[in-house]
Amino acid sequence: MAKPPSLTGENGFHFPQAIVFPSPSPSGEDSAAFDTPGSTPLSNGTGCCGTPSPAESCAQPLCEARDSTRFGEGIQYVSTDGMELACGWGGFTPGCLQLFNTSKGVLFFLCVASFLQGMTVNGFINTVITSIERRFDLRSYQSGLIASSYDIAACLCLTFVSYFGGNGHKPRWLGWGVMVMGLGSLLFALPHFTTGMYKVHSSADVGVCATNQSQSCAPASSSLSSYRFVFMLGQFLHGMGATPLYTLGVTYLDENVKTNYSPVYIAVFYTAAILGPAAGYLVGGMFLNIYTEIHREPDITPENTLWVGAWWIGFLGAGAASLLISIPILGYPQRLPGSQRYIVMRVSEAHQLKDGSHKKASDPDFGKTVKDLPRSVLLLLKNPTFICLCLAGATEATLIAGMSTFGPKFLESQFSLSASEAATLFGYLVVPAGGGGTFLGGFLVNKFKLRCSGIIKLCLVCTLTSLMAIFVFFIRCPNVPMAGVTHPYTGSVPPDGRVNLTAPCNAACGCLRETYSPVCGSNNLTYYSPCHAGCERVSEKLRNGKKVYEECSCIEKNTFPGEAEAGKCTSSCEKRTLLLFFMFIVILFTFLSSIPALTATLRCVPDRQRSFALGIQWIVVRTLGSIPGPIAFGSMIDKSCLLWQDQCGEQGSCYVYENSAMSLYTLITGLVYKVLGTTFFMVACVLYKPPPAESAQGSSDTSENGNSDLQETKPSLPAAAGDI
Repeated sequence: MAKPPSLTGENGFHFPQAIVFPSPSPSGEDSAAFDTPGSTPLSNGTGCCGTPSPAESCAQPLCEARDSTRFGEGIQYVSTDGMELACGWGGFTPGCLQLFNTSKGVLFFLCVASFLQGMTVNGFINTVITSIERRFDLRSYQSGLIASSYDIAACLCLTFVSYFGGNGHKPRWLGWGVMVMGLGSLLFALPHFTTGMYKVHSSADVGVCATNQSQSCAPASSSLSSYRFVFMLGQFLHGMGATPLYTLGVTYLDENVKTNYSPVYIAVFYTAAILGPAAGYLVGGMFLNIYTEIHREPDITPENTLWVGAWWIGFLGAGAASLLISIPILGYPQRLPGSQRYIVMRVSEAHQLKDGSHKKASDPDFGKTVKDLPRSVLLLLKNPTFICLCLAGATEATLIAGMSTFGPKFLESQFSLSASEAATLFGYLVVPAGGGGTFLGGFLVNKFKLRCSGIIKLCLVCTLTSLMAIFVFFIRCPNVPMAGVTHPYTGSVPPDGRVNLTAPCNAACGCLRETYSPVCGSNNLTYYSPCHAGCERVSEKLRNGKKVYEECSCIEKNTFPGEAEAGKCTSSCEKRTLLLFFMFIVILFTFLSSIPALTATLRCVPDRQRSFALGIQWIVVRTLGSIPGPIAFGSMIDKSCLLWQDQCGEQGSCYVYENSAMSLYTLITGLVYKVLGTTFFMVACVLYKPPPAESAQGSSDTSENGNSDLQETKPSLPAAAGDI
């Protein structure tokens, strides 16, 4: 039988008739343009004339066909609701802006926004929290409330933003969110300018035996501690502003690119978010070497425990950058030019509920009012695949949050490093492993063109691999000997589990527990402070850039010179390389499953529920993972503490951990959450029920041409499958 006359599309598809999505033209001139014989209709339904207007110049498709006249003949993709597709602000849509009106342009600006968010919230905040405590007389639990304000704000806003923003103008929600985030950064830096100058007087000899004097315990709180509410408000704005970024931003990217390319775009977006904290640690650490009062010359060095660096500079820069980047994001249209073709070609992989209630979400009017909110929640709760993916994400988030918080502390204790050295070493692990794993996960989904069930299986394999590698925490390094804690003073009784920092050699010094400044004696024994080592004076010369203390009575002068060097003694752990290698594997495969898991979440729910599903998932991840994760890890690690800080009789933070106990507790905690994550991915894989095979018939055949997302059951394309 002869085939009817057909039109050949840019991808080799034959269409038996023109596909026209009618739309009311904004003006009569525009309507005439469609009827002009010399015009070439584009994928968004805009004709190209001899002299295009700015509005017309923005309406270019994402990918130009080589033979546009053949593709465009008789086919018009026109917005069904008269939606403006130009890039600009209101009526201001210059042609030069339309160069950025593509998926790559959106990806660039969203990557910059996620980079700034990661650098500020996960980089600067963690870097400067100690300096803020010192500058504003804050206790640890108060600084903990500051850090938690971000997650609290996000949890409060997620439902509202993801539900209404998902059915609204996503770029406007994103732009205003980034602007609010920038205002939060500026507010966070405000206390530096509203308080008096930071003044500290310190002598070079403080802490040695001859000059150590008793200190009166002043009240812990002061008027400066009230500024914690300003910091909490700044963090609250950070949380509010970042909420649209990882819900609406992800779905906006997913809606405007081919299904096969979506994981790669999302992976690049999340990689930028992971590189942000690394930059925050590096830049924030650099600013902390500058004195907080930048116009004054300090009489102390950064090594001094009273030093406060310029913690506020990073927040000013990040706030200004966020305000600037929000402007172009606000100019993007609700849908990018050419995205209509991806909507037509998309195949639904949503989990099929037994009662068929998932079909309600396909109603165009569903989800536009508050009345549909309970039904939307109910549909997601009845989706077992979605629930299991949320719980698996929560377990992975617990590990990520716990390790990012206490990973540097683990390395600091195991290898006897300084805090800055441990943070730098941990950064060298996280940047290639976390960033590389995130990008590689999206690349694998795109490379092998995995469907939803295959993606969940990939997550399962990654989780099983990291589960095997987490047994690395059986490896541990021995503690560096510390006098009075893990090793006896010369001529003293060995410690029997109780800390005794006083010995005959330093009894006359009257050393204070409040002054913790470890030194390494020439006998390779670490002492609590120069005073506890019995050192009587400070040498005028530095050794390797560190202070040298002389005439230390607790160090045997017959065998060693009675000297001590500032800082802890170094560790000689032979298993250091092996431990770091397997930690790299754990981090790599943990992040490797993140983008596939996110992609599976987007695919196992109906299209109209994607933004809302991500919002609900983030609520579950934060409430069950990100918020309790550091608490769970912290409480387990605290059980391995040997030496606590003494703040005028009150217990403070931990100074010295028992390495073997720390490794064991970290292993137990990590093992529990990894087993749970593996179980949830396994259950999701078993319970996932894809659409009937006939609805996706032939989609795998078209994937080689990059069109596996073609939905061939659409009534307008009945002959497409037969002509491929």
